[in-house]
This record gives sequence, structure tokens and C-alpha cells, in this order.
Amino acid sequence: MSTWNYVVTAHKPTNVTHSCVGNFSSPQELNLIVAKSTRIEIHLLTSQGLQPMLDVPIYGRIASLELFRPHGEAQDFLFIATERYKFCVLQWDTETSELITRAMGDVSDRIGRPTDNGQIGIIDPDCRLIGLHLYDGLFKVIPFDNKGQLKEAFNIRLEELQVLDIKFLYGCLKPTIVVLYQDNKDARHVKTYEVALKEKDFVEGPWSQNNLDNGADLLIPVPPPLCGVLIVGEETIVYCSANAFKAIPIRPSITKAYGRVDADGSRYLLGDHAGLLHLLVITHEKEKVTGLKIELLGETSIASTISYLDNAVVFIGSSYGDSQVIKLNPQPDAKGSYVEVLDRYVNLGPIVDFCVVDIERQGQGQVVTCSGAYKDGSLRVVRNGIGINEQASVELQGIKGMWSLRSSTDDPFATFLVVSFISETRILAMNLEDELEETEIEGFNSQVQTLFCHDAVYNQFVQVTSNSVRLVSSISRELLNEWNAPSGYSVNVATANATQVLLATGGGHLVYLEIGDGTLTEVKHAQLSMKSHVLTLTHWSNWEGRLFLDLFFFAPLKGPPYLLCALGDGHLLNFQVNMSSGELTDRKKVSLGTQPITLRTFSSKNTTHVFAASDRPTVIYSSNKKLLYSNVNLKEVSHMCPFNSAAFPDSLAIAKEGELTIGTIDDIQKLHIRTIPLGEHARRICHQEQSRTFAICSLKNRSSADESEMHFVRLLDDQTYDFTSTYPLDIYEYGCSILSCSFSDDPNVYYCVGTAYVLPEENEPTKGRILVFIVEDGKLQLITEKETKGAVYSLNAFNGKLLAAINQKIQLYKWMLREDGTREIQSECGHHGHILALYVQTRGDFIVVGDLMKSVSLLIYKHEEGAIEERARDYNANWMSAVEILDDDVYLGAENNFNLLTVRKNSEGATDEERSRLEVVGEYHLGEFVNRFRHGSLVMRFPDSEVGQIPTVIFGTVNGVIGVIASLPHEQYEFLDKLQSNLRKVIKGVGGLSHEQWRSFNNEKRTSEAKYFLDGDLIELFLDLSRGKMEEVSKAVGVSVEEISKKVEELTRLH
Repeated sequence: MSTWNYVVTAHKPTNVTHSCVGNFSSPQELNLIVAKSTRIEIHLLTSQGLQPMLDVPIYGRIASLELFRPHGEAQDFLFIATERYKFCVLQWDTETSELITRAMGDVSDRIGRPTDNGQIGIIDPDCRLIGLHLYDGLFKVIPFDNKGQLKEAFNIRLEELQVLDIKFLYGCLKPTIVVLYQDNKDARHVKTYEVALKEKDFVEGPWSQNNLDNGADLLIPVPPPLCGVLIVGEETIVYCSANAFKAIPIRPSITKAYGRVDADGSRYLLGDHAGLLHLLVITHEKEKVTGLKIELLGETSIASTISYLDNAVVFIGSSYGDSQVIKLNPQPDAKGSYVEVLDRYVNLGPIVDFCVVDIERQGQGQVVTCSGAYKDGSLRVVRNGIGINEQASVELQGIKGMWSLRSSTDDPFATFLVVSFISETRILAMNLEDELEETEIEGFNSQVQTLFCHDAVYNQFVQVTSNSVRLVSSISRELLNEWNAPSGYSVNVATANATQVLLATGGGHLVYLEIGDGTLTEVKHAQLSMKSHVLTLTHWSNWEGRLFLDLFFFAPLKGPPYLLCALGDGHLLNFQVNMSSGELTDRKKVSLGTQPITLRTFSSKNTTHVFAASDRPTVIYSSNKKLLYSNVNLKEVSHMCPFNSAAFPDSLAIAKEGELTIGTIDDIQKLHIRTIPLGEHARRICHQEQSRTFAICSLKNRSSADESEMHFVRLLDDQTYDFTSTYPLDIYEYGCSILSCSFSDDPNVYYCVGTAYVLPEENEPTKGRILVFIVEDGKLQLITEKETKGAVYSLNAFNGKLLAAINQKIQLYKWMLREDGTREIQSECGHHGHILALYVQTRGDFIVVGDLMKSVSLLIYKHEEGAIEERARDYNANWMSAVEILDDDVYLGAENNFNLLTVRKNSEGATDEERSRLEVVGEYHLGEFVNRFRHGSLVMRFPDSEVGQIPTVIFGTVNGVIGVIASLPHEQYEFLDKLQSNLRKVIKGVGGLSHEQWRSFNNEKRTSEAKYFLDGDLIELFLDLSRGKMEEVSKAVGVSVEEISKKVEELTRLH
């Protein structure tokens, strides 16, 4: 049964919704704070750029984010309000580098109509009150007392019902708001009000301004000395204050975001819907405003927020494209642009559609998304783990170890690759043609296995074998010196650096040598009794006689140093090391596979990481003071060493079954994302295995003069992602759905596209088409088309036929051969009774329909009668945004209040009435708007692991989240449910927000506790807890820390 589900995020939200700049982490430091809908990130401005300090989830969708400084404080506080009417005030704690909650509360009202234009949260510049506009006709005030503490909130009636924007004015004796609103004749005006805190009421303000630009929808309050407000419209910008009124015309545009440049507010950056960045200047003589000037600076991503950082560097946060850090140059470049992009932050949002494909045919899914919007539209190829880009490979069996050597101490690149086998050692080197070929180092003993090899000082190499240590000149390649093992003993393990060698022989002897110019000196020899060897380890824990393979010290640039211990059964232990006392703390154990592990460091982009070679190769890296593990997309790796040669800079040499590969490594991160910029908005995507192509439905905005759109069906090669063919749709015709399918009695595979004619005068489309294409020589050929009486919202392959959802109807078409040998689609039967059938999934003869507002219904196709009938439906009013079938009886849906639900077919019901109901089983607040579910997996499925058998569904959301829903066996669900409720007590939400309330199902009518869904993001936080907290949870659950860790780690392999 798929009733017990586990929801987890594979890719965090990347859509930047808010940002602000201030002195948050200390009075001297400047911080950029970025909100990504349900997360906040805090960055520090340094001379090297933005440095991340903190990235935390917020249990709510952020509606407003403001920095402010209460009286008597040296640094800023952060105010956050969420869409579900909670707010909190946060302060940075320098000791622990965490957020402390200064205040929190609930500002919901029992009655009131939520505003249409979104919530507004503003703070008086003199910190006398916080103002909130949450419901039509009400302005909520949270006053500060003179110590900066918040007092009880109250509402003031606001006459203006259609509010577009509200801001506080600067430089007013009493707190004063300025309100931009629309009247019932659609004219727009501005009014000011003073807030009388004692009387809890408004007093008419100092000025007002009627009949503004029809498109006015943004207010920018200007700080002292100028004061007043800027009103930004679609065709004019107006400066307004009690004693001045200035206006300038602008090129028609919709301004989405603004950022203040100077503290005195004389210059502002404005970002519009086309991604153009303008500078608005208020010209003034002393405190008298004389006019406005506007200048185009250049193009950026379409901005949702703009924060001026410092020294002409600006952060552009985007919801429709990648966020950017840009520099404004004093002189324009060749294209006349003043904008230079310094850095990009990938944003997958909004994911309008995606498909799961295994293009490399390795048994690992990749997700290809339609991301972004308008000019920032793109395809993104997302795959789990770190890819190795192969540069060269050679067949070699039985490799036992590898090391790279430089030909001289000051050579930046490696020349030799030493490869060790059971009874010999071979040396490979780069020749002039940049090929690897075998060579000799005369001083090396190549008739035996090499245990260790290293560059040494004075242009020397050191080679350790089981019976000697050899020192060899790297210039003449001759043997300079040799240390022999005592007779009867052989060297078992060894390590070395440029000046020292440490080795252990049988019988517990440890020998320490020092390397000089042509000399090897035995400095110390110690005898270890076997007892002491065991004792040094037993006070950590009982090792159960496990085999140690590798001990490793890893000191990342930021964060504490670690000791890593690899064991013979595929487990890895890590400890934090206290450098002054040598004490080991915070022991954690992870399983990286089932085979012995060997550890090596390597560097990529100037950062050191650890490569763990085993049957599941993994890169271990440090981020945000945590150790993270990312799997490498290779089957099994026995050995690895860095090989930074002139021909292959920053490469790795990797030994896997039967071959030696040299390759470069992708960026070190959990997910690898490749961007294919389209410059247009892709809305639907589909993959066709047989023709090795993708087909997309996309739209392109023509030049902004006539603002008309062109819609296309485009074909792309699935390796290069180049457009190979384009079929333009008619004027006003949109592509709504796309499908690759085949029909009965026809071996060919076709692309079917459903369209709608969206005419300006119609509320709902009354006409559409179904187009059937075949791919020939990489080109789209139209085979046949069929006109429909509405928009074709969905297409499905159904028993060798084509099932279409057209407005309120489900229609089944069959594939017919005409007498002249051409093909056509012919209507067979249909089913009415939906408001708009937007989302359809099928399984066998069953059809599951997600309706615009009538939730989910189940239909069945009857072969004998050739008819479609309704079998059952959910009678709740849910506005669906996506549906998917989990198994024969359980169906998954997402709706427009950011909830997930599962419904179950009740085939055992006693009466017809019971059988005709889909009963709601699971409910959960995801906090994300889901556009699509697809069956599939992002990770390689190992059948031997517990999670190998768990079915998963992937979802994509407007904020750029890629998530996974896994259906668990019942006993695993019960265990995790208990773990989750105990973790809620230990892990507290930022700002005192409750996890239980956040995950509770919530729509306009009701709120009810989440059921039959678990929050994987919370459960997986268990692995980041300190040892003490882990034990606290383990005691409450009644299961050992090791056992819980193992179960939770298995789950992390789902994504």
C-alpha cells in the first residue's frame, strides 16, 4: 500500500523572494540576508565576495523580511512575517553563530478577507511600530515600547479597500503611512495617514495626491534630508511630498523591484519585467527637489529584489532566472551596458514541467526541467552526485595502488603516475603527444609491489616496498640511498611526506625515518605490544575486532579539523579533533558501501576534499562547518590519486574494474545542474527514447513594442540539446500538453501535442488542436491534426489509443488508417462532468482526473460498451495543481494552498454510496506549489539496499524545489513517525515557529494535523545533531543511536 509516505527535498528552493542588507552579525560587518520562500540565508560581505554564514529553514512561507535597529542597539534585528500570519524578530548570537528569537507571535484575525495583492509588512524608520496589511480594510499595528520590546497589537480601520502598496514616510514627528490604492472606478490615488498610537486610530495626514498613472503600483519612501515618496507607474514616475510634485515620463515598463543606492536616497536602481536595470536620480539643491532623471544601465536577470551592497556591487535576486551579483562600471562596455556580472546563483524556479530520463542508460535518472520564465527561460539537467568527465583511459587489471610524482620539487605539474600491482610496479608518464606511455625510473624496484610513494625534498622520490625504503633522484632517476627492513620482518604499512617516512613492520615495530639530501636516517624505532595497540582504541568504543584500513586527518579551510577512519566493512568513522588537547569528540559513523574503503585527498578549485574509494565511491567535503558526503557517478573504484599534469590539469587518476581512467571532477555538490539557456519560456517537455530527442512547447516574447507572443513546438537532440526542428503554432495558439506514444497496429512512435486558441475576448478557450508528429531525420513531420472544441489540457497514451482532457470533458481517440493510406485520429467516446479537467493520469483501464476546483475523480473505461464512466470521486473542494497514481488504489494530489493529499479507492465498501467516494487518507502542508509529479528516481538504485525496493515519485515546484515522495512499508513508517515526534521536541524551529503547525493541512476552510506523511527534511536533520542530542532522541525512541543513524542514512540515499 502507498498510504505511508515520506516527503523529502532533493533540491532546496532557489527562487529569491526577498533580500535586505544591514549590520546583522556584528556592528562592523555588512550582511546580505536572502529569503527563498521557506528558507533564509545569511551572507557576509568580504573583499573576496559573499561568504555564506547560515542557511536555515523557516516553518512558514516568508511574506515580509525587514531589518531594523531598535533604540539603544548596536546592530540590526530581523523581522519576518509568514503567509500564515505568524511573525518573529531574530537577533544574531555571535557566540554560537545561531539566530535567537527576540519576539514572536500570531497576527491572524478570526474574521477578515485576506488581501488580494499579497501581505505588506513595514517598519517605521524611527522604530515606533511595525505595520501590517493582511486583510482588506484593516491596518494592524504592533507598537514598540521605549526599550525596543513589542507590545500588544491592535487593528485600525482603513477606508481604502483595494490597497496596492503602503510604506512609512521618513522624517515625520508622528509615524505616518502613505497608501497607494485603487477606487471602484479603477483610478489610482495616494493618501497619507498619521498613526495615533494612544487613540489607536488614524489622523488625516499632511498631503494626498489624486489620479495617478493607471499602472502605478510601487511606493519608494525617500529618506531625509529630502523625504517624501516616489510613485512608480508603468508610464510615469512621480516624486511627491507635502511641498513638491515632480514627474517624468518613462518607456512603458512594469517595475518589479527597487534598491536604494545612497543613504540620502538621491539614487535608486529599478528593475523591470524585461530584466532591464535603470538608475533613477532625484536632482536637488540642498533639500529642495528640482527634478528626476532616469538612465538605462543594462540588462540583468528579471529582478524580484535588488540590494545595493557596496562599492557599486549589487545583488539581484530573481524568481524567474538565476540570481546575480553584478558590478556597475563607471564606463559602458562595447554594447553600451554598465552592468558586469560577477557571480551567478542557480535558480531552478519556476519548474513548470519536467521529465525523468536515463540518457546515459546507467540506471540513474536525470531530471530535465523547464525552468525560469520569459527571457530567462531555460532547460536544466539535474542529476545526483558528482560526475567524472573522462579525458583518457587505458585497460589495466589488478591495480593495488597509485601515486603521482613531479619531475622536480618546484614543478607545478605532475609528470609520473606510479601504478602498483601484486608483484610489480609500473610507471606511466605523459609523452610529447600528451599520451600516457610506460617509462622507467631506474632507481625504483619495479619487480615488487609498491606500498607507498611520494615526492621528497631536494628533487628526490621515495619508494616504500615490503623490504626497503628507496630514495631516488628525480633528475637522474638513479638510486641515492636505501634503508632495508630488519631480516625476518617485512613492512606492512607506510606513509611519508616530503621530509619524513613512518612505517610499521610485522611484530609491532614502528620506524621513523628522516629524508635529507641523498640520505635516509633512522631517527626512532619503537616496539608496540599488541595490547597497547588495542588499548589505545578500546576507550572510544568496542571495535568488535573490525579491520582498520585507513586513518586520515582532514582539516578544511573553514570549520573544525576531523579524523576519518575507514573500516574494512565499508563503514567510515569521523571524529572532531581538538587541536590543543588532541582529544577526539563527536563520533559519527556512516556506511559508504560494503567493501573496504581507501581515503585520499585531492583539491578542486583551491579547496581540499577527501575521496573515499569503495564499491560506492564518495567525495567527503566540508560546508557550513559540517561534513557532507556526495556520491560519485561511477560503479566501483578501488584506488584514486590526484594527477595534476600539464595536459590534464586538476585531474584525478581512477582505478576501476579492469581500467585506469583519467578525468576531471564536476563541482563538488550533491546535485549537478547543467543549464541550457533558451531565451524563451519552455512550458512543456517530453523525451522520446527511439529518436533520442526531446520535444518542448515554448513561447517567445517578441520585441516589447507590440508585446505579442509566438508559440512553438521545438525538437532538441538529447545529447547536445541543440534545436533541430521547429514547428510554429498559429497566432493566439498555445501549446498545452505534449506526449510521446505509439498506437495499436502501428510500429511508429509519435509526438502528440495538444493546443488551445487563447483569444483575448474569450474567458475559456472554445477551440484547440491535437497535432501528431513523427521524427524523420531529426525533423518534425506533421502526420495529422484534429480540431477540438476547447483547450487540450492533458494527453495520455491509453491502451494503444489517445486520451485527451478538453476543457470539462475527457475524450478518447483511436488511430485510424484511411483508404488512401494516410492516418487520422477519430473520436471514440468521452465523459463530461468536470469544471476543467486539467491533470490526467492513467493505469490500466483506470483514469484519475485532477480538476480545477472539484478535487480528484476516478473514471473507468469499459471495453464492451466502449464508454467511460465515473467510478468514485473526492467530494471536497480542492483546487488541484497536479495528480499522480501511486498504486492501484491510492492516488496523490497537490493543490493550490500548497498542500499534498492522498485519496484511496474504497472497493470493499458495503454500499454503492461508500464505493463512490474516494476517501482522503493522507494530508500534509508542503508549503510549495507543485506543478508536476513524475514516477522515477534521481539516484542509482542498488537492489541490495533497503531503499532499492521503495517506489518514489519526484515533484517540481514554483520555487525551484525538486522533491521526492517515497512510499514506505508500514513498520518503517511507524518507526519514523515516532522518531519525527521526538525530533520535534529536540529541534526547535527558527523564530519559535512550530513544525507541527507548519506541516498541518491548511486551506481557507480548515486546518488539520498532517497524517500519513512524514517530513524527511526534519528526520534527516538527526544526522547533524550533536552526539548528546542524538542520545536524547535515541533514549526517547528506545533504539540505539547507531541503529537510528543507519536507518536515516539509508533514507538519505533516496535523493
